[in-house]
Amino acid sequence: MQDGSLLDGREEQAYRLLVGLAAARSTELAEVAELTQQEADEVLQRLQAKGLVHADEAVFRPLPPDVALGTTLLRRQESLEAARKTVAALSEEFRASASRRDAHHLVEVIVGAKPLRERLRDLQESAREEILWFCRANPLAMQGAENTEEYGALSRGVRYRAIYERALLETPGELDTIAEGVSWGEEARTLPTLPVRLAIVDRSTAVCPLVRDDELGIGEPTAAVIGRGQLLDALLALFESHWEQATPVKLHAGDSGDTEGLDDSERFLLSLLVAGVPDKSIASQLGISRRTVQRRLDRMMALAGVDTRTGLAFQAAKRGWI
Repeated sequence: MQDGSLLDGREEQAYRLLVGLAAARSTELAEVAELTQQEADEVLQRLQAKGLVHADEAVFRPLPPDVALGTTLLRRQESLEAARKTVAALSEEFRASASRRDAHHLVEVIVGAKPLRERLRDLQESAREEILWFCRANPLAMQGAENTEEYGALSRGVRYRAIYERALLETPGELDTIAEGVSWGEEARTLPTLPVRLAIVDRSTAVCPLVRDDELGIGEPTAAVIGRGQLLDALLALFESHWEQATPVKLHAGDSGDTEGLDDSERFLLSLLVAGVPDKSIASQLGISRRTVQRRLDRMMALAGVDTRTGLAFQAAKRGWI
């Protein structure tokens, strides 16, 4: 057989001639098929072995092909089905192995505060479009004031969006750093708490610590550098959902301008109030007295036409003050 066929070309030709002749001797087949006698004898022997001809006193007669070849076809079908299952099983093993191999490339583990700080700096310096931050209190690798790479990225046109945990706003000196970032173009918001520490660069690489905050005293800090994949997609979705819920931290009126007499310090104070920062912390961070905080809030409530802080927060959001 050639190329996996049931009959080769010569066998098929000989069988067709026998069907037409109904019966023939070897010499007659050789003459009709234009074969040598040896070739005719050989092809008849092969057809007989396959059950396609019957010899009776040197006369060869064709037999039904479906009986002779049906069993062979069935065996081949069974063999093909077994081969298909084998290929499917091997393909599944290959995909599983490839996924395991790819996982090693998708997630890299960094151990130690210094290597983590260097990686965060490298990622910011390489950023081209956007950097997203979850900034929790008590930073692991880099205090806000140390993150000078942010200003370089902002000057290149990289968009920064940062969500600060409320406790971080109450940390001495942090508000000044946040205000500096906002003045450079950072978009800052705040929430009472954040689920994880997180940095995402250009929606292609994320850095996320692997150790919970209550276990930070055990050994060196460790973080995962996560590449494109479903895990990164989940982290992006986590950030965007919290961004929608967070309160903006504003220093300036924005494109529309301030039409109701709020200055930048009042707008900053108002955003801290709405974020839930206590008066004492606001006063400490802004370098003013608690009495001054209250006096400025009273002025803003008068501008908004309300007499409670809750009403002020509502009017501030409604009027676009924050």
